[in-house]
Amino acid sequence: QVRIYGSVPGGHICVGYVPQRKAIDWNFPVTVTDVVMMGRVGKMGFLRWPARHDREAVHAALAEVGMSAFADRQIGELSGGQQQRVFLARALAQEAELLLMDEPLTGLDMPSQEAILTIIDRLHTHGITVMVASHDLNQAGEQFPLLLLLNHRLVAYGPPARVLTTENLMAAYGGQVHVVHTTEGDLLLTDTCCGGGHDLPLPELAHAAPPVVQTVQHETVESMRPPR
Repeated sequence: QVRIYGSVPGGHICVGYVPQRKAIDWNFPVTVTDVVMMGRVGKMGFLRWPARHDREAVHAALAEVGMSAFADRQIGELSGGQQQRVFLARALAQEAELLLMDEPLTGLDMPSQEAILTIIDRLHTHGITVMVASHDLNQAGEQFPLLLLLNHRLVAYGPPARVLTTENLMAAYGGQVHVVHTTEGDLLLTDTCCGGGHDLPLPELAHAAPPVVQTVQHETVESMRPPR
């Protein structure tokens, strides 16, 4: 059962959504301001002209994500990181209390990823709940305070160190998994089964971070391949 802040979906809670970049037609002739103004439709009503407070909300949202200087640019002229920030601004203009982001860092260079993560941290300090879908487990464990691991059902929920364990990862993904805990408190996650089904020797894994490896959890599960 899905509940949002303890209530069933469809209540008064405003939920914003930032889709995957590949789901958007970047050639559509629309400006940055137009995209962000779409976030105001629920507030001002369909087919109604924006009022002054709507325009102010759009300007404030663009300023929050550092995109004010690009307000009149076509959305297709921007870089991937800039485009992602525009859609973040759209969600902010919507005045969302809960923000859902579908793989927002996929395909972005490191500076763009860092910019998006900084904005997410800032939203958190403003009291906005942000849920990020990601397949990058190392990045998720490093960047987010709480993780929810799914495989058609809830596998684990909690802090990264409690969620990203060998047992939980095998329940979610199968395969052969190492979870390496470092003395600096980091987690290194590696699938040690290559395409041919041969194990990667543990010393090779440990050699990747020689002085800081503290403990290694190693488990093996049977191949998930169907019988031949």
